[in-house]
Amino acid sequence: MKRKAVFYCLFFVALVAGFLFTLAKVIPGFGEVKLPVLSYVQPFNFVNQHGKQVTEKDVLGKVYVAEYFFTTCKGVCPKMNNNMKKVYENYKDHEGFMILSHTVDPETDSVARMKAYADSLGVNASKWVFLTGRKDSLYLSARVSYLLDDPKNNSIQIEDQFLHTQFFALVDKQGRVRKIYDGLKKDEIAELNEDISKLLSENPVAG
Repeated sequence: MKRKAVFYCLFFVALVAGFLFTLAKVIPGFGEVKLPVLSYVQPFNFVNQHGKQVTEKDVLGKVYVAEYFFTTCKGVCPKMNNNMKKVYENYKDHEGFMILSHTVDPETDSVARMKAYADSLGVNASKWVFLTGRKDSLYLSARVSYLLDDPKNNSIQIEDQFLHTQFFALVDKQGRVRKIYDGLKKDEIAELNEDISKLLSENPVAG
């Protein structure tokens, strides 16, 4: 009697496993753990390296990575952007992908300076966009939209603030932040590359 019960249990487990395996083969994405929604990108209005306004409407329907840096940084920023350049190379030919690099030092990083920096990287200006603007707006976006800094840091005077973060935010086609990555860690950059592919193939309605 016990043998028969064990047999039926094993048979049931095998049947369920086979059913789930079949579903995974037939239904794309079945069984995959989707990236959670961490926050929603709030409306913004900045200026790119060519002096043109860029708003949240310009990236709607795109998967993009957001970061914060400054052109005079000699330490962390070059390392971050070397890693970001590898991400750019992987997806530069994909119409649905972009990178938004925001300055944390708009007083120094003028449109001309941002263009010179972008040109030094030799990147496509429509795929990797360098943004400057009002310091308070840039910082608010970093903290509230992209979760790249503690929002409580907004409590001190803007002229006394200096945001310096090594993290990247991955945003989906609907303007939702789905994951944060350490821009200095190779394993997290590898994860970022994999997750970009997932979001590019994700249905923007059902995702």
